[in-house]
Amino acid sequence: MALPVESLIAIAIGIGLAAATGFRVFLPLLVAGMAARWGGLPLAQGFQWLSSNGALLALATASVVEVAAYYIPLVDHVLDVLAGPAAVVAGVLASASAMADIPPSIKWPVAVIGGGEIAGLTKTMSALVRAKSGWLTAGLANPLVSTGETAAAIVTAISAIVIPVICLAGFVVLLFWLGRRVRLIRNSVHL
Repeated sequence: MALPVESLIAIAIGIGLAAATGFRVFLPLLVAGMAARWGGLPLAQGFQWLSSNGALLALATASVVEVAAYYIPLVDHVLDVLAGPAAVVAGVLASASAMADIPPSIKWPVAVIGGGEIAGLTKTMSALVRAKSGWLTAGLANPLVSTGETAAAIVTAISAIVIPVICLAGFVVLLFWLGRRVRLIRNSVHL
């Protein structure tokens, strides 16, 4: 069964939002909720709550706390550990929320496998960057890493909604490049 172009775009938006949750758990959900509130993102059945006043207030508060906490030494490393599973769950939710008019038999496997996996992969890559930064600079560069992750979460989430196909393609290229860098670093350490 071939999916219409609109459905493929909705899947790209969902995967892009899920990728953004690997950088920050709550910011992409806040961006999605605000976009839905302003009419820029149709939400899947059962996800209308994401654009409610209560959800937007809760997500905004959680986003501010999360972003601020990443600037506290040692707390940022603890958050990386705790945010791993949370990012996967948020990735599944963000992904599924954007897949309006897609049958549940397609939406949920794509959200769980695609959204959850990309969120986990993004979180893993950002945690590795933070760990290396912490090791090489004794944590002094971690605020810079935190700023980059926050910016990446915002830019990826907005791009996923505004230019979903380009965002998804760019993100795949970035992950491929980061994966190669990690392998090169790992191989140079083993020599």
